[in-house]
Amino acid sequence: MNDPRGIDWTRVESDLDRYGAATIKHLLSPETCHTLIDSYTDDMLFRSKVVMDRHGFGRGEYKYFAYPLPAPLETLRTTLYPDLAVIANRWQAAMGMAVTYPTSHADYLKQCHTAGQTRPTPLLLRYEPGDYNCLHQDLYGEHVFPLQMAILLSRPGDDFTGGEFVLTEQRPRMQSRAEVVPLVQGDAVVFAVHHRPVRGTKGVYRVNMRHGVSRVRSGYRHTVGIIFHDAK
Repeated sequence: MNDPRGIDWTRVESDLDRYGAATIKHLLSPETCHTLIDSYTDDMLFRSKVVMDRHGFGRGEYKYFAYPLPAPLETLRTTLYPDLAVIANRWQAAMGMAVTYPTSHADYLKQCHTAGQTRPTPLLLRYEPGDYNCLHQDLYGEHVFPLQMAILLSRPGDDFTGGEFVLTEQRPRMQSRAEVVPLVQGDAVVFAVHHRPVRGTKGVYRVNMRHGVSRVRSGYRHTVGIIFHDAK
């Protein structure tokens, strides 16, 4: 894993404000990506498996990691949270929302667990040719941290084709806007889970965000999702 302390948080914050998403280049090394891909067959690491087409979520499958999380994911979840919490709290204030987030992830997880959200949410997704992920929001209970991350583990053009990461933004009384985020192996995208503030001519208003993955044309695509709130 590359050192997350080298992240340019000024750029990340600016891109999140402008587009609702920001990339972090080469967050995971190729070796860590391969290790996580290989872990998909080790059921002892996971608490559950979801086959998407059984639930109308799309096509493909994913597994939720059990605690304790793999070391790279635990490290990222812990070390990235404080900088993201600064952005999240500013967004909450801009949208007139009373919820604020503590400075440490451990303290935030205590809030989740007190509310009965005790199941870990980081997940590993696997797509085959023809698979896709419908536009959705990862909401698992009362406590929702407004930013999350996806990290591409596979190599586009070599391991798979298609399978672009897609965001949509629905603004009041306007048609939805789509954003396709190009990624290479080890790149992460940080994005809004549910709502984000947008400044208009009459002040700040709230927009509704969804994310998904377009159809994989060939090969196999693996992604890790890092969600900072736990689930009921």
